[in-house]
Amino acid sequence: MSVEELCQAVETGDQKKSKLLAQKLMDEGTDPLKIISSLIKVMGKIGDKFSRLEIFLPEMMMSGEAMSEVVQILSPHLKRKGAGQPKGRVILGTVKGDLHDIGKNIVKLMLESNFFEVKDLGVDVDSTDFIKEAETMGADIIGASSLMSTTLPHQKEIIDILKELGLRGKYKVVIGGAPTTQEWADDIGADLYCPDAGSAPKLIINLLKTTLKKASMEEMER
Repeated sequence: MSVEELCQAVETGDQKKSKLLAQKLMDEGTDPLKIISSLIKVMGKIGDKFSRLEIFLPEMMMSGEAMSEVVQILSPHLKRKGAGQPKGRVILGTVKGDLHDIGKNIVKLMLESNFFEVKDLGVDVDSTDFIKEAETMGADIIGASSLMSTTLPHQKEIIDILKELGLRGKYKVVIGGAPTTQEWADDIGADLYCPDAGSAPKLIINLLKTTLKKASMEEMER
């Protein structure tokens, strides 16, 4: 029984084996932090493969679901070790007028597999609801998905409302979806454009790290 075997089971999307191995490792007293550290690397590898089209949607979904099963088993042990703080809190949804949710659901799965706390608002979400829920949750990130070019303006609307309310500096706004581009993100002033679900966790982690580093430097200069 080894952590490597569990990593292999998660990577291949074998949910039953992943659950069994995770429980056995816990019964044997394996450090859950060691397991999590290894599995985060696996999920990063899977995301990279998906971004390079080396694997496809079904394979990534299976791996993500296997990872979710393992996390459920490890969570009580991680909390006892004081490792229960999420990497960040994310409000996620598909913008007003858009009923597509496959891409959003994959992003949610990938973020949760990388230990983000995610509140999924679903589809056809009003721009003000993104902000209300972010305020209630104390979110770090507002993630807005759009899969139709006709609904893209609602991504901009979220940013405009944040500015009007004086909250723009409080949240990082991340956009994604088939019609979105880096150029569109730059035009509307979004903090991050995610080209695909596989790259989302890594890009968001880097964004939060950069933000934290910048804040620390500004604090030192005061």
